[in-house]
Amino acid sequence: MSSCWQVTFFPQTPASAEFENFLENYFEVTAQNYADDGRDEYVGYQSGTFDEDKMRAAASSAGISLPEYKIEHLESANWLKDYVIRFEPFETEDFIIYGIHEKEAPSSSKIPLQIYAATAFGSNHQTTRACLGAISDLHRRGFMPQKILDVGTGSGILSLASAKLWPQSRVIAVDIDEEAVLVTRSNALTNNVQQLNAEQSDGYNAPIVKNNAPYDLILANILARPLLAMSPDLSASLVSGGYAVLSGFVDEQSDWVVSAHQNLGLCLEKLYAIDNWRAALMKKV
Repeated sequence: MSSCWQVTFFPQTPASAEFENFLENYFEVTAQNYADDGRDEYVGYQSGTFDEDKMRAAASSAGISLPEYKIEHLESANWLKDYVIRFEPFETEDFIIYGIHEKEAPSSSKIPLQIYAATAFGSNHQTTRACLGAISDLHRRGFMPQKILDVGTGSGILSLASAKLWPQSRVIAVDIDEEAVLVTRSNALTNNVQQLNAEQSDGYNAPIVKNNAPYDLILANILARPLLAMSPDLSASLVSGGYAVLSGFVDEQSDWVVSAHQNLGLCLEKLYAIDNWRAALMKKV
């Protein structure tokens, strides 16, 4: 595998599902770079030759209006390794997280998690680290969940972290994106996590989610609007005395997200802040 083309898109408004699907179908690999102002960047990678006019024609045929973008040519003997899956190991809370390009786990007293994050987003995003903080806090309190649900699992990092902290638990991880499910399964195998089941689901609708409800702990690191839309399902799927870790929203949206869940019988225990991003630890009373 040699050099590749990188196309970075800069939507001025939140990208539609149709735009995301177009990128996933058109490019060999896609990724998403989160931004504090909510204007995320989307990146497509293509090896060999790249025809800009062909891309624009394909988007037009799909009814997609492409936002502003930038095209770069990346020289590398292995572009997938050097530009897509490579990230520096980082420690956060109880964990050290490192990529699959590393031959062995870095030296650390923390729990190692090896992650392939090329096509499932957000392993080192502020919201992920905030959620890991909430999970670690619950573990230090002596909380012992038996059933855990991770909605919008992405790379599966929160599911993997939970499985490592609570090996006695059963973890259900779901995502609307089939690629995220495949990446989560791969990461579970890499980290020898056997009690994790990953399936495709639009929120709480899949049989695996319904058949294993209710849950002691629900993780939902998505975005503010989906959190609000799915808040009744979250409340109905959580046991009394259970916890929810919610994230994917910024400071200005905190009251909005928290109050919607308070109206459904949850109380706020702690709000985590990293830069302008927030995560809420809530308990069902």
